Amino acid sequence: MEFLAVFFLFLCTPTTIYTLNYTFINLPDEHLRIYFSQHKDISQICIEDPDCPYHQFIDLKNENTNKCWGYEQNCNWQEQNARPHCPGDHRGWVKTKKNQEETFFTQADFGYVKQQIAETHVLCEALFPMDSSLECSKHMRFCRGRNLMINFTDLAHREEPLRYKMDVLKQGQIGGFCKLHRERLQEYADHLSPLQSWGPEMRFFDEMTERPMAANKCDVIIDKPTFIMKIDATVNMYHHFCDFVNLYASQHLNSTHYTGFDQDINILIWETYTYNSAFKDVFKVFTKNPILDLKTFRGEVVCFKNIVFPLLPRMIFGLYYNTPIIYGCEESSLFKAFAEHVLHRLEIPKKKRKHSNVIVTLLSRETKYRKIINEAQLMNALQNIDEIEVQKVSFTRDVPFLEQLEIIRNTDVLIGMHGAGLTHLLFLPDWASLFELYNCEDPNCYSDLARLRGLKYVTWEKDELLKREFDENDPENAHAAHAKFTNYSFDVDEFVRLVMTAVRHVEEHPAFEKDLEENCVDEDCTSNINQIAGTIEALEYDESIEIDSDFDKFAEERKSAKEMFKDEL
Repeated sequence: MEFLAVFFLFLCTPTTIYTLNYTFINLPDEHLRIYFSQHKDISQICIEDPDCPYHQFIDLKNENTNKCWGYEQNCNWQEQNARPHCPGDHRGWVKTKKNQEETFFTQADFGYVKQQIAETHVLCEALFPMDSSLECSKHMRFCRGRNLMINFTDLAHREEPLRYKMDVLKQGQIGGFCKLHRERLQEYADHLSPLQSWGPEMRFFDEMTERPMAANKCDVIIDKPTFIMKIDATVNMYHHFCDFVNLYASQHLNSTHYTGFDQDINILIWETYTYNSAFKDVFKVFTKNPILDLKTFRGEVVCFKNIVFPLLPRMIFGLYYNTPIIYGCEESSLFKAFAEHVLHRLEIPKKKRKHSNVIVTLLSRETKYRKIINEAQLMNALQNIDEIEVQKVSFTRDVPFLEQLEIIRNTDVLIGMHGAGLTHLLFLPDWASLFELYNCEDPNCYSDLARLRGLKYVTWEKDELLKREFDENDPENAHAAHAKFTNYSFDVDEFVRLVMTAVRHVEEHPAFEKDLEENCVDEDCTSNINQIAGTIEALEYDESIEIDSDFDKFAEERKSAKEMFKDEL
């Protein structure tokens, strides 16, 4: 593990750890035990400091078995915070259940981080502490360096906007004072595509003859750790969250130092467009500083003391996008940790429950296509079901993203047409269901994302019970061939049946019952829901009622069970 030795001091700050104020930690409660297990020195300081706010999260007796994420050097399978849940058949992908679990962990969980660490090697080697250094994982999916120089002087003469360009740099415009392993660099720079790797930039890396900072080669010296990002489409939630998930995973890749998740870092976006997005608040999870871009340093030679080139949004066999997921597995602890991290740092509140009803949110679209034609009819049908509370929302630019997250965090069942808005599923509670009303012949996109997040996924099953409406202004039906370019109406009874499938999953989930116990202001919440669940369970096992073939009868009996406790609820 040669890179560990080279980067032992990576991201060190002048701060003496014996005077910590602990604000740099700022992690969800669920992550703190792992953090203190990883950083024994900080743990010891906290133990000896009566003002440390984290005493309850330090395992004094070393009894905590879930003390690592799974990528750490000394973390064995049994000690991981969470292991893959693989209840289904792998369909011949592998030979054993253990192989299935390990495959999923490597494809879509912290095992991916572990694999990147294992594949990371030094490309430019420091011989002395003040030298430069560069290391990258295979295919240059992830790189990081120390005391590196980047020459942006040519940008002063380029008038065209730069985005997704592979010629931002030329030979020798990125480099450092270190021993360059050129053959390995060329071998690793094999994925030459803007959003797939850092090959387009690192192929121009050169070995310098003197230390750039000591030799006054820099117009600007950046002391703060800097993450340089090449980002996907910022107008689309699904694609932009490819950036955020991979940035979070990269922080784990780079977390050898106790300040690995500190928000006092720079983020520089590798383009000249000024960053703006409806989802810009998410960057506050990672940095408290303004977002930089290539205009910031146009015409200057810049030296970075610590620099990270994180995982990218469209890597071949990457995370989130282009992720091959083995059949039968779900619940990536990486995706769950990402959601917890974002909700914690953005301070999205978890509201108290006023009742035991399942909260159903229908995401309404105000776009040209994929609207629900009979939306009012479907909403009316849901409002007649006593055991749910239903709301309709439309997440336009007029609704601040933090407000959207608050709605989603307090939703049990999310319903919506295929579209980027369903990416909100990442921030649903663990017991939630996603009902992708119609997948528009793209069956894997959100079913896979729901599987990664560990949620129940439901979608429309009977095409004969939906109707398409083509655009009257498109008489040639130019868009008719694609299911995403039209609007739909849905059979009401079938819609209600599928909603209740999603609702039943929530009601029967142990985490939902626990949430009622801990988070409901009505003291009778738990007893009522347990009574209802028991009655429903009895109905579901009543052999005289065939739920699939006789749903109306089942629904009637279910409603009767609910009515028994209506006054109490």
